[in-house]
Amino acid sequence: MEEDIFKEIEAEEQAEQKKKTQNLISAVILLLGMFLGSLFVDTAQLFKKSGYSVKNLNKSDIFEASGKTWVAYTESAVGMQVISDETCEKCDVSEVLVWLRRIVPTISTEKIDFKSDEGRDLIDRFGIKTLPAFIFDDSVMKTDFYTQAKILFDQKENKLSLRTQDIGIPVGKYLMTPEINDGDALTGAKEAKVRVVVFSDFQCPYCKLFHKVMQDAIKNYGDRIIFDYKFLPLEIHPQANSAALAATCALEQGKFWEYADKLYADQTIWGGKKDTNKFKEYSRILKLDGAKFSQCLDSKKYQEKIDKDIEEANSFSISGTPGVFVNDQFQEGAISYEQVKEAIDGELAK
Repeated sequence: MEEDIFKEIEAEEQAEQKKKTQNLISAVILLLGMFLGSLFVDTAQLFKKSGYSVKNLNKSDIFEASGKTWVAYTESAVGMQVISDETCEKCDVSEVLVWLRRIVPTISTEKIDFKSDEGRDLIDRFGIKTLPAFIFDDSVMKTDFYTQAKILFDQKENKLSLRTQDIGIPVGKYLMTPEINDGDALTGAKEAKVRVVVFSDFQCPYCKLFHKVMQDAIKNYGDRIIFDYKFLPLEIHPQANSAALAATCALEQGKFWEYADKLYADQTIWGGKKDTNKFKEYSRILKLDGAKFSQCLDSKKYQEKIDKDIEEANSFSISGTPGVFVNDQFQEGAISYEQVKEAIDGELAK
């Protein structure tokens, strides 16, 4: 009887030992499989040229795979949303992205349609007036680019908009046009279908040429259009701001257009002076109230108005004169009457 009990115990111990051995073998097989699997991933990916394992990535700063060259960077990935219009030919951003990636090579882009809910939200949040627009997530703040050029960004919460006008990125499309204000120099009907807004500099020779174009358009189109003259005196023209101030003082007395004609006609004369005597002389020639005009000019009464026009021009990325809007179409520089006529006729036909 005892012998049978001992045999039963021995059989149980052998079974237990066999089970432990099987479990151990299974564990060894599992670990070996994991090891071989890892080794297989490293080796197979290298042979297939389909990628690198983490272990091998840590050993290289640059490698080639699948016809591409991969470079390691210490900076983190930077997310950037590009707001644009697929139908706008001038809104192509390929060249801009090449330039941006030279500065921030870890940029990852996402296209956003300007009419989408997300696009409209970003446009409203940042007051975006032109396309394309570039919105970065706050990871850009960790880059050397941001550290050296904070002034190029406007931040709203965890998003940053790139100030495209400050770095010369061309405008592809205008989402809005300059406002026509009661204090502007206006001619034509306010309810006109076509609005022509001109940013000009009285000392600019191209603006002198365009002034004749504008006179012809005013005469030929009458109340079918409204013209709005805004001031953009450039720093390269030392008398331009004083001329703009003089013109606003003439506007105060209801003779802006006559005074503008005189300024452009005598551009080379007053442009070579360093004082404002010629501007006061012109007020007397045009039979303005000389004392009132002089007080207005000497006190720079309308400097704030001129500064607001300059600020508005900057917000639309206008850096040269003349800058001309025909509704939402924009042209800059020496523009012919034929070009202006084509733009106006096109808008009237809509």
